Amino acid sequence: MFKRVGWLGAAVMATMGMVQAVPASATYLYWVKPTFTGEPVRGDEPGIGVVIPNASPKELQAHLLWNMRAGLNVAALQCQFSPSLMTVRNYNDILRHHDRELNEAYNTMGAYFKRTAGKTWQKTFDQYTTKTYNGFSTLHAQLSFCETAAMIGRDAIGRRKGDLHLTAETKMREFRNSLVPTSDGLFATRQQLMPRTLVSLAPQCWDKKGRYVEKKCG
Repeated sequence: MFKRVGWLGAAVMATMGMVQAVPASATYLYWVKPTFTGEPVRGDEPGIGVVIPNASPKELQAHLLWNMRAGLNVAALQCQFSPSLMTVRNYNDILRHHDRELNEAYNTMGAYFKRTAGKTWQKTFDQYTTKTYNGFSTLHAQLSFCETAAMIGRDAIGRRKGDLHLTAETKMREFRNSLVPTSDGLFATRQQLMPRTLVSLAPQCWDKKGRYVEKKCG
């Protein structure tokens, strides 16, 4: 596994073997799930993660992978209120199935910080990791974040070894979008299909007995 995964990684790894197996089925926390999809990314687009200046394409790919791994790690900790999302199991399976690619990403990021930060590379790397984790903190968007993380986890597990970066490239914008508080799509649909008009409080709309008379409000 990783040479150094930090306390969050260690916390999740400690849960391995303690999670009971549940059927691998999709779970929905919404009646109508909001849409969070976005364009594929390289890793240097605004809003994807901590900026890493002067990164090579290989380093950007590692950066993207490390961001996605961090997000799935946070989901494994924050989304256990819904065990059927299997965020812990997904994360553990990803670590096992894609261990080589993730280790390469870790080593590539370490090399990047050694190249750009010199003697303080480890401290800078730690700060980068902390900011990356904090970037996935959410309260009001927990449902959308957790459901999206579960979907991304399933996609990642289905990738062949060596292809995990494809999930990061195609799903990271969606992952970031899911952190924006959004209401259930059902409410938007109902508003479109059944528009609601508030009752007018204008005096002419009411009779002397306090009853609403719609035809008087025309």
